[in-house]
Amino acid sequence: MNGLEYILNLNQMQHIDLADKLGIKKQNINMWIKGKQNIPKKYLPVLEEMFEINAVYFSKELTDLEKLELQKEKLKRDLKPVVESHRSQFTLNEKQDFLVDVPVYDREEMNTMERSIEKAKLIERFKAAIEIVDENPYMDTFALVVELLEKKQHEAILQKTIEALGHYLEVLPDWINSEPDQDEFESEIFEVFDDHNY
Repeated sequence: MNGLEYILNLNQMQHIDLADKLGIKKQNINMWIKGKQNIPKKYLPVLEEMFEINAVYFSKELTDLEKLELQKEKLKRDLKPVVESHRSQFTLNEKQDFLVDVPVYDREEMNTMERSIEKAKLIERFKAAIEIVDENPYMDTFALVVELLEKKQHEAILQKTIEALGHYLEVLPDWINSEPDQDEFESEIFEVFDDHNY
C-alpha cells in the first residue's frame, strides 16, 4: 500500500481534508496515491510536520514492518506513554550482537505493539533465510525447523539445544547464557557435536 494512503487511513483523514489543508485539489492527492504523479518536494516537509512522520514514508510502498512502525508512532502521539522500566533483550544482526534495553511502557497497547514489531522483524529475517533455499541443499532442515516451531517450541530441550548450537557455531557470544545449568548442558552436548563434526 502507498505510504500516503496508509498514513491517511491510519489518521482517519479523507483525501479532500488533506487537499484542503494543503490548498490543492483532491485530484492531486488521488494522483499521488495512485503513483501517477510524485508528491512535489515542497509538500514533503508540510506532510512530515503535519503527521510527525519522516518524509520517506509518504511516497513508497510500505512493508508490513513499516506499517507497524507507523502505528507505533501514532500510538505514542495519542497515548503519550511513560516508560516504566527496561528489560534486556538479545538482538542479533549483521552489525551487532548484544543485549539491548527495551522499554516497558505503562500502556499495554504500546508493549503489545513493540512485541508485534519484534515478531515482524523475525518474520522478515526468516523469509530472507528461506529465500536462499533454492541454492541450499538442506530444504528438509528448514521443514524440520518449522515443524519444531509449530509443535514443540515450548519444550525446554529445544530451547537449550538451540542456544547450545548458537554457542557452538559462534552465533551467540559466550557471555550470553540464560540459565546456570546451560553450561553443563552445553559441555555435554558439545562432546556429541565434536564427535560428529564434519
